[in-house]
Amino acid sequence: MAKLAQRIEGFLEDYFQLGIPEIHITDIIEIIIIAFFLYQFLKWIKSTRAWMLFRGILIIVVFFLIAALLQMSTILWLGSRLFSVALVALVVVFQPELRKALEQLGRKNLFGFFSFNFGRSIDQRFSDKTLSEMVRGSYEMGAVKTGALIVIEGDVQLMDYVRTGIPVDALVTRQLLINIFEKNTPLHDGAIIVRGDRVEAATCYLPLSDNMDLSKDLGTRHRAALGISEVSDATTIIVSEETGMVSVTKEGRLYHDLTPDELTDFLKDAQLPFGRKDEEEGDLETKENKKGGAS
Repeated sequence: MAKLAQRIEGFLEDYFQLGIPEIHITDIIEIIIIAFFLYQFLKWIKSTRAWMLFRGILIIVVFFLIAALLQMSTILWLGSRLFSVALVALVVVFQPELRKALEQLGRKNLFGFFSFNFGRSIDQRFSDKTLSEMVRGSYEMGAVKTGALIVIEGDVQLMDYVRTGIPVDALVTRQLLINIFEKNTPLHDGAIIVRGDRVEAATCYLPLSDNMDLSKDLGTRHRAALGISEVSDATTIIVSEETGMVSVTKEGRLYHDLTPDELTDFLKDAQLPFGRKDEEEGDLETKENKKGGAS
């Protein structure tokens, strides 16, 4: 094997003036790390609006490469002057995608490190009674086609959105949810935000998703639920006013027409604080594969 390597190295040196560098274990590890991060970067780019922007940047790069080959000095001079400005422009253009990527990275429990809960080290975010009340209330509202939007706060605090609503600070009960979302009542319009076992605020305004793949049959309520799931780790229950169907948004995905058992599974996952989620990941993946209808 050593002789074969020497022959190959001699051939490369004689004909191409190239040598085979020494490869150490650290070099292999470095290549694997770079390949992993490059793959994750391309995967992230492909799944966001940044993909179209990235393609536009590639076209500009190819244009300047052609200009360099043809030695178009004026174009190259302009390109060199605009390069520093382009770097700042890229940060501005990609700001929403970069922020979302960093937030998603911060939510991940990398190898068990950085599991900082900052005083929120609890076994459950809300009680089983609260879970049961939300499930029962959602399907009772669905039965009479009362629209509802219930945002359940995760590790990312939603104070900016709580401030847009009216403070409630009451225990979550089925009767309270039904009364809030009853048609023509002062608090029915907008979303409620649940923190722990309490409704923090009602009539809250949420950011609308700009996901172009979202079905046109879905209205503002679903788009708002998807929007809050894109900027936070909140789990949101949607009760459709038109069909009475109950849906859930989580991590930028919409799950349609859930049964009470499926909604309970999602809320059980939302109960788990940051440090305990990894133990239940397998169950959640199985559930997502079963639904198969996520948008």
